[in-house]
Amino acid sequence: MTGLYYEDFAIGEEIDHGKRRTITESDNQRFCDMTMNQQPLHLDSEFAAGTEFGERLVNGLYTMSLAVGLTIPETTDGTIVANLSYDEVSHPNPVFHGDTIGARTTVLDKRETSDRERGIVEMGVEVANQENEIVCEFNRTVLSLKRPDSGSASGDDAGSEGEGGGEDNPEAGDEID
Repeated sequence: MTGLYYEDFAIGEEIDHGKRRTITESDNQRFCDMTMNQQPLHLDSEFAAGTEFGERLVNGLYTMSLAVGLTIPETTDGTIVANLSYDEVSHPNPVFHGDTIGARTTVLDKRETSDRERGIVEMGVEVANQENEIVCEFNRTVLSLKRPDSGSASGDDAGSEGEGGGEDNPEAGDEID
């Protein structure tokens, strides 16, 4: 297990994920087939040639899903209870077949759950291509395990006081058992 427990996340920390992936035509085709997305901009080269992009685009949800996968080893591998939300998703630049993408995570916030047994961690993820152009950005919020030896009332909640924290402000997922 290489993921981080709740206590290991530090607000403001940036994690550059070393693993990158070159996206193939086959990757895009399979993802579109599995999700029943038959958008011609992703699949039809003649149609796509007539667009402002001039060629087929990789499905944006595939790009985002791949980015989540690239971040897991250094963030939540084996230490997550649940993904709670994906917010503020944008695709500022297109992704094409043959592009190689990588990801960087920034820890934005964290707080203990109201029962103090687990933690909620919000991370910002930036996805860049081989030219270092941002092709996708989103926030990912997870319900994270605490270290087994940390005790349930560790008080390790540095930097999360105020808005969004504390027992009086439960968030989606607090009820997950």
